[in-house]
Amino acid sequence: MNNVSPLLKGKNVILRKPKDSDVNDYLACRQTKELIRMYGGDTRNLKPLTLQNAKRHVEYIKSQKLNWCIEYQQRFVGEARLTVNEYDRRARYAIGLFDSSVWNQGLGTEVTKLVLAYAFEHLHLHRIDLRVLEYNHRAIACYENAVL
Repeated sequence: MNNVSPLLKGKNVILRKPKDSDVNDYLACRQTKELIRMYGGDTRNLKPLTLQNAKRHVEYIKSQKLNWCIEYQQRFVGEARLTVNEYDRRARYAIGLFDSSVWNQGLGTEVTKLVLAYAFEHLHLHRIDLRVLEYNHRAIACYENAVL
């Protein structure tokens, strides 16, 4: 199975490997309490992102198979990934839009549809699962809309 992240294009988004300018896009977004809470993180001692943190995050995406940067309006606004179990031909899906200015625009649904189509049609996987926090209603609606 080829686990290299291909370029995937949707109507509004592009899923691609990282590029140098992604560090600045990531750094420009604030780590809000709502964002951290929706990721299941600790919101008690939020600290601003540093350039080193941003570089590390973009490098991590670059180093992983089937991990995409989500580009919207020529900006890096989030990431999506599949963690594939080749033996069982299944994967775990994850998505995060860290730029709150793009929330509630259907981007998560569009990204999810692109990744699912790629997973089932090109990787020939049999199952995709995910984990979501019960209070993350935006994410739940995204996943429901993607499979209807």
